[in-house]
Amino acid sequence: MMRLMRNVSMLAAALALAALFSCSASVAAPAGALVASKESGWPQWRGPRRDGVSDEKGLLQAWPEGGPKLLWAVGDLGRGWSSPILHEGTLYITGDVGEDCVVFAMDLDGKPRWRAKNGAAWKASYPGARACCLYDDGRLYHSNAHGRVACLDPKTGAEVWAVETLKVFEGEEITWGLAECLLADGPRLIVSPGGKKAMMAALDKKTGATVWASDPIPGDKAGYASPILFEWGGRRMLASVSSRHAYGVDADTGKLLWTYFRKTRYEVIAATPLYHDGGVFITVPDGEGGVLLRLRAEGQGVGVEPAWTTPLDNCDGGAVLVDGVIYSSGYMTVKWWAGVEWTTGRSVRERRDLGQGSAIWADGRLYVLAETGAMALLKPAEAGFETAGRFDLVTGKRDAWAHPVVLDGRMYLRYHEKLWCYDVRQATPR
Repeated sequence: MMRLMRNVSMLAAALALAALFSCSASVAAPAGALVASKESGWPQWRGPRRDGVSDEKGLLQAWPEGGPKLLWAVGDLGRGWSSPILHEGTLYITGDVGEDCVVFAMDLDGKPRWRAKNGAAWKASYPGARACCLYDDGRLYHSNAHGRVACLDPKTGAEVWAVETLKVFEGEEITWGLAECLLADGPRLIVSPGGKKAMMAALDKKTGATVWASDPIPGDKAGYASPILFEWGGRRMLASVSSRHAYGVDADTGKLLWTYFRKTRYEVIAATPLYHDGGVFITVPDGEGGVLLRLRAEGQGVGVEPAWTTPLDNCDGGAVLVDGVIYSSGYMTVKWWAGVEWTTGRSVRERRDLGQGSAIWADGRLYVLAETGAMALLKPAEAGFETAGRFDLVTGKRDAWAHPVVLDGRMYLRYHEKLWCYDVRQATPR
């Protein structure tokens, strides 16, 4: 009996020691979190955290037949796939008009306030504006498809400064044009020119001067996605994609921390990464699908290792993470909508009648705009998605690629020259 008690005591001590080391490791490399914009509203691509998740509450849980109430619609915005951003009563959106890339500002009734040019329109394959604007610290920022980054006065549209990033960092125009939506980090503006002098760089927000430049990734050009900013292991890290890699950069120094090769047929990686709990999720089309990369400390550096893979091969609609499930559409291999567990990569939900598209999450629902122009409100169910509303924004299309935006009880949808605003608030009880 005494021997048994000693063995139990030794086992308990060993478990306690293991728990101590486990706790020490977690303190050294905490899970971290996305760094949100300090601005109100919807000030940047995919919302305050760039994750496609809206904090809205009190929204319609189901739509009437034909869709929610249309408040207004405006046209003549030029060709483009950028979504609007909104800050303190003003909406900003871009479109290519004639030879110019144009930034439009309007009030929340769709009435114009000003318009300004940011260099040349994109006239090559799939002509039209790509990137959304960014509002930060009293200034508006935008990059056109040629890598011209402009800082504008958000009240008038007057240009404060501009930088030709491909020239400065010796980058090349990519086949379908730069589509990066800029990111602000304190006094810095993050750009990803994919050049010989820098894969990613930080500019001074006030002047456009270079603050730091990361190493290039040999043989790679810029990707088509936009970066995210998060904290992990005592670091502030940026994650994005090039033409053939996912990569991470120290946000304070610009040091290139890690890369991970992802093969695609046409060197297109266009979906913004997701971050959660020490992992970065990347998905690519025409190649290897999705992968969750676990971050790990390597001395003073950082490495990654794949935790699992999935055939989910999103092209440009991005993904959202809600309650441990990644929601996204596929492209060539998985030609439908799916829900994939963050911890395992196992597919737990499917919906096969919408095809690829983009989505955001708000108040318990997935707002899905299919590339055909069908708009759907989906409620995740045990093994699939229930339809809570559906209507056709446009019909017979294959390029309805602008992402939905939901803010202050309104839903904004864009198809090239036209922007629609819908009322999606629940009725207030009398």
